[in-house]
Amino acid sequence: MPSLKNQSALHESEGTRPSSEINAVMARKIRDSRRKETPVEEIFNRLRAGDKSALSQGITLVETNQPKQQEKAAQLIEKCLAYANNSIRIGITGVPGVGKSTFIEALGVHLADSGKKVAVLAVDPSSTISGGSILGDKTRMETLVNHQNAFIRPSPSGDSLGGVAKKTRETIILCEAAGFDTLLIETVGVGQSETTVHSMTDFFLLLKLAGAGDELQGIKRGIMEMADAIVINKADGENRKPAERARSEFKRALHLYPAKESGWQPKVLLCSAYYKEGITEIWDLVAEYEQKMKESGDFSRKRHEQNKFWLLQTINEHLKSRFYNQPEIKILLKQQLEALEKNETTPFEAAAFLLEKYRLL
Repeated sequence: MPSLKNQSALHESEGTRPSSEINAVMARKIRDSRRKETPVEEIFNRLRAGDKSALSQGITLVETNQPKQQEKAAQLIEKCLAYANNSIRIGITGVPGVGKSTFIEALGVHLADSGKKVAVLAVDPSSTISGGSILGDKTRMETLVNHQNAFIRPSPSGDSLGGVAKKTRETIILCEAAGFDTLLIETVGVGQSETTVHSMTDFFLLLKLAGAGDELQGIKRGIMEMADAIVINKADGENRKPAERARSEFKRALHLYPAKESGWQPKVLLCSAYYKEGITEIWDLVAEYEQKMKESGDFSRKRHEQNKFWLLQTINEHLKSRFYNQPEIKILLKQQLEALEKNETTPFEAAAFLLEKYRLL
């Protein structure tokens, strides 16, 4: 009869290594892999060959805040610039719950199936408390994420305003260099403040809902004035008639706005992204817009204006970064914040003091 020792579920077979030894081996492998930095030239060559993992690696490099890695990112962007600007950039915005992710997947799959190479740059809002983001767009776009002609990159918005991530423009360049000809840029969806995306896209699409009080919000000036098309989503079933009424209201509202410099008259369309209805018509409108803008020269003119805006934004970001990263300013800023709490200074006096100190450094 076998002994109780042999019958025990706790019996340990000979030759098994302790978990502490395995953990040490794994930790060493992780450290070794981190030490082996991929050269910029290698990332660039693989990216140009359409390697999605190299594209992801390049975007991670661009998004980093480490000075050494930022130098590598600048080198990579410089190499990619010669292969950029060969795409149509489409900004897609709308309030939370309007169905942006469902719409982008429906449009993306439609384009990828037709042979287009689609890159989706999805920007998720970052928590003002923890700084974290969910970054769940790949989960929501299950079909598109597995398509060979598609690439999805979720990024946190961080402290960047305007509905996009801080490095979205640089990411656009990398995607274009990797051969993606159609870029769908999904904003965080916070409302009227989402304007920065307009400064980096060719076509600006505004998603709306019917019967949710959104019609009155849409009539306000602001983001609607920048839209090249308004699409009323979820126009199916019982929502169909309210959506048609909303389309009529938006059409009338658009006539109240000044005409666009390019002469383009924004259109209002209906769709049901869930049932894949109206997607073809929306893409036909984007194609019509692209053709007309290129024929008139407005397409390239808009890109040049965006480059000027990008130049000014880059200078602003660089100055801001240098200011806050100065060791002396960090100390003085802490002191001024403490003085502010004790009512020993005002925000304006403290700002003037810090800027003057920075000027003298």
